Amino acid sequence: MPGSRFSLSAFVAASALGCALTWAVPAAAQDDPETTILDRDHLTVGVGGFYGPSYDGSDDYVVSPFPVVQGHFRGVDINPRPGGVALDVVPDSRDAKIGFSFGPVATVSFNRNRQIKDPVVKAAGKLDAAIELGVTGGVTAYRVLNDYDALTLSADVKWDVNGAYKGMTWSPSISYLTPLSKAVLVTLSAGAHHADGDYARYYYSVTPVQSAASGLPQYEAKAGWDSVNVGMLVGWDLSGDLRDGGFALFAAAGYSRMLNDAKRTPYTAIRGEADQWIGGAGLAYTF
Repeated sequence: MPGSRFSLSAFVAASALGCALTWAVPAAAQDDPETTILDRDHLTVGVGGFYGPSYDGSDDYVVSPFPVVQGHFRGVDINPRPGGVALDVVPDSRDAKIGFSFGPVATVSFNRNRQIKDPVVKAAGKLDAAIELGVTGGVTAYRVLNDYDALTLSADVKWDVNGAYKGMTWSPSISYLTPLSKAVLVTLSAGAHHADGDYARYYYSVTPVQSAASGLPQYEAKAGWDSVNVGMLVGWDLSGDLRDGGFALFAAAGYSRMLNDAKRTPYTAIRGEADQWIGGAGLAYTF
């Protein structure tokens, strides 16, 4: 993935693929005494492509691949993240009305590290990829509007450990998922991203050296909320029944809006666009 901000817009929803399968499928099977594949240890692997901005705040769009990995092994849920994975060490029981999640999260961000199409932004210099480690936690309400839906409030807190931006971010989100049938499920999501001063200076400031190389005016960015986003995911099991595993198609779309210094930086205000759109589709297999 070239960046991380735009990926959070729709791929908060795309990342919900595994969460949706974990909850919606067993829930839909409560009236069926037969054990499903997701009642035991399992793994969902998928791959797809998305069309989105070449960096956070860009108005140039590129096509990039993305992987999805989700599963459950010995009481630990494995959930996908854009460019990474999260673990839930307190998975919920099937009959839970309220559930909680907590565990480690790890991601990689290639924002302004590759696929920079704008020659001016490229002249300012390629940035280092960020390796981010942190924790994730949340609370989920089950059976909100029907017997099989779920509403989740969660947040990821991450620190760069690779010496790129050397700071901290946190990303609260809310998502709602519901199966429309045995074969189709839908997830809606919304979220925001907060950057500390180190992150803001690394990605949004224009230093004297970068200004001289690119011709962009100097700019000093500060900490704050740098984006909000909404997204939607639709998944369709090719066998007609999500409970038996196998192949499934999924598609996602989303929108995010750059805010504050992320909107005012010359990388966005002069060379890019505050409105960010993304779309993608892929194939997953559960076994």
